[in-house]
Amino acid sequence: MATVDVVRSGSAGHTETDNYLTHSKGLLSWLLTLDHKRIGVMYLIATSAAFLLGGFFALMVRTELWTTGRTIMNHDTYNQMFTLHGAVMVFLFIIPGIPAALGNFILPIMLGAKDVAFPRLNLASFYLWMMGATFFLAALSFTGLDTGWTFYTPYSTTDFGTGKDNAIISAVMGVFILGFSSIFTGLNFLVTIHTMRPPGMTWFRMPLFLWAIYSTAIIQVLATPVLAITLLLLLVEKTLGFGIFDPQLGGDPVLFQHFFWFYSHPAVYIMILPAMGVISELIGVNCRRHIFGYRFIAYSSVAIALLGFLVWGHHMFTSGQSKLASVVFSAITFSVAIPSAIKIFNWLSTMYKGSITFNAPFLYALSFMFLFTIGGLTGLFLATLSVDVHLHDTYFVVAHFHYVMVGGALTSFLGGLFHWWPKISGKMYSETPARISALLVFLGFNLTFLPQFVMGTRGMPRRYYNYLPEFEPFHQWSTIGAYVLGAGALLAFATVIHSIFRGKPAPMNPWGGASLEWTCSSPPPHNNFDKAPSVEDCYDYDKLVWDEKTGGYLMRK
Repeated sequence: MATVDVVRSGSAGHTETDNYLTHSKGLLSWLLTLDHKRIGVMYLIATSAAFLLGGFFALMVRTELWTTGRTIMNHDTYNQMFTLHGAVMVFLFIIPGIPAALGNFILPIMLGAKDVAFPRLNLASFYLWMMGATFFLAALSFTGLDTGWTFYTPYSTTDFGTGKDNAIISAVMGVFILGFSSIFTGLNFLVTIHTMRPPGMTWFRMPLFLWAIYSTAIIQVLATPVLAITLLLLLVEKTLGFGIFDPQLGGDPVLFQHFFWFYSHPAVYIMILPAMGVISELIGVNCRRHIFGYRFIAYSSVAIALLGFLVWGHHMFTSGQSKLASVVFSAITFSVAIPSAIKIFNWLSTMYKGSITFNAPFLYALSFMFLFTIGGLTGLFLATLSVDVHLHDTYFVVAHFHYVMVGGALTSFLGGLFHWWPKISGKMYSETPARISALLVFLGFNLTFLPQFVMGTRGMPRRYYNYLPEFEPFHQWSTIGAYVLGAGALLAFATVIHSIFRGKPAPMNPWGGASLEWTCSSPPPHNNFDKAPSVEDCYDYDKLVWDEKTGGYLMRK
């Protein structure tokens, strides 16, 4: 294999100016691009901005809860802040963050393809995301969006004034449009993986990240239409007065919960399955060992996707559903923990006796394993009927949800960002601040949410503006942790941005990855590959050797 210096000089058929960043210059060339890499970068910028906005709302919520009574805002503003925090984080960052941003950039290169199956649909999906985000953020110009991120009825259907009605309609329209973006992205990935694998890449030669994205795409295509129809029904009821969910009009508010959670529990795995795919790559590359139990991890991704459709009722144990339904949902919820545990044990087995590199991506992978395991284990308490009755709608649920979603999705997103950043930007970041960011995120996260488990078991209800004085120390620890977590995330973004201007040129394969994205230059050429890549075992790290001249790994001759 040629060194990256030779590739950059043009001997492999392209020159320095042929990479995707410089192939066609100017803002318009980016806005109208069909290149999956540029679309992935635009998604990365947009979803990162959404994360910073959602994080700002979170810090406002935590600051208000520093003391009992009013701290910086009244109760109406507080209700709007936690609604906006949850909705922005879920719909604008966590769901599209890894699949649409990192997935769009990495999937075709990792697959050995020149692009996704439908490049125009890919660009349309991005603009649908932008349109949906615009509608949703337009709700900020109105007052009264205080329903929570779930838009539960009757909160979202009862008329409290024009401002609130306009805010809800705008936000619901935004999420409705975002759903189409998610569906189109999932469909594109499914077709790409089915039809564009190069000769030799069978299903069980695909990297596990592709298995995770494939399983995620199944959920996106099958579950998201249910959310779209539910929100459309909500809009029809709100604008035309039909009785669907409002009991005053003959509707049933619990029906909304069934519809919403039939989508939203599979959506939990839209958020977490891509994260698991990222972690599989980080563990394999940084432990220098063939991934243990490859087929079990691959099949467990599909199992999680399918079982995720069958457990929505565990969100509704206290809503009045039948005892038999609750028992069935409880049992299936316990079973869905099995494929997740398979991944954890196989990752640990891969690490055993591995030659581990404790770089920033691997530190984020370790954080993911620790935090997601706590999130999964505490989920068992909530799946137990007798316990859930007492813990439902307390801070225990808030902590559990964040350990799974934020502890899982955010740490894997940042780990994947650092892992593939040399390939995305063509620049190496500074390792020290990246490691510090991982430490701050880990410590800040635990300081934020561990006290909330204690508060929940002692009866502190979630979403409350005020609380009893005995909970004040826990809230203050939690608020301090939120600021530490925010500082860690900001440092992570600052580190990669700094590398764009001051980072050293990245070699073709700085980490020693064996999958196909590490066989093209950094950044990749416009068409990814000049000739069809040779497909081999993507977890065989013995075929690579360190090259002092390029500062990267090369194929053994």
